[in-house]
Amino acid sequence: MIEQSTAPQEGVDNSTGPGFRIQRIYLKDASLEQPNAPQILLVASEPQVEVEVDISVTPLSDGIFEVALSSTVTAKVEAKVLFLVEAKQAGIFEFSNIPPEQIDPMLGIACPTILYPYLRSNVADIISRAGFQPIHLNEINFHGMYEQRLIQAQQASAMEASPTDESKIILPH
Repeated sequence: MIEQSTAPQEGVDNSTGPGFRIQRIYLKDASLEQPNAPQILLVASEPQVEVEVDISVTPLSDGIFEVALSSTVTAKVEAKVLFLVEAKQAGIFEFSNIPPEQIDPMLGIACPTILYPYLRSNVADIISRAGFQPIHLNEINFHGMYEQRLIQAQQASAMEASPTDESKIILPH
């Protein structure tokens, strides 16, 4: 008979392994504006919808970061604003024993990927509660977005660097 033990082995320190933890996910800010109501509600045209999404990262303490996804959804009818929804979905993420070069991609790709379904749901709910058909935000390729920002940062730093300067990568936050 083979015995298996779930107790930690003596002399083995499990606390040194890499760790990633979600401390909290929350809706940081939300607003709805209908500046041209009620007159614009009587216009029978299909609205044009513009969506903007951005990511911000704020270090809170050693290995703990707040990542926030901001979204602005603007619907216009005949060049007048039908409604404007702004929402900021945030989360607090903790990293332990992860090399710094791996934290930036996680902050720019993994954390927003975790937050985005919450943002999509909150935006759709706000629009629905305002009396409109909910708008479900399209999926976003955060990896592609991160790579694009990285290339932009590299180009900006290359333009600023003198020929004798060492090439450096500036990671977006």
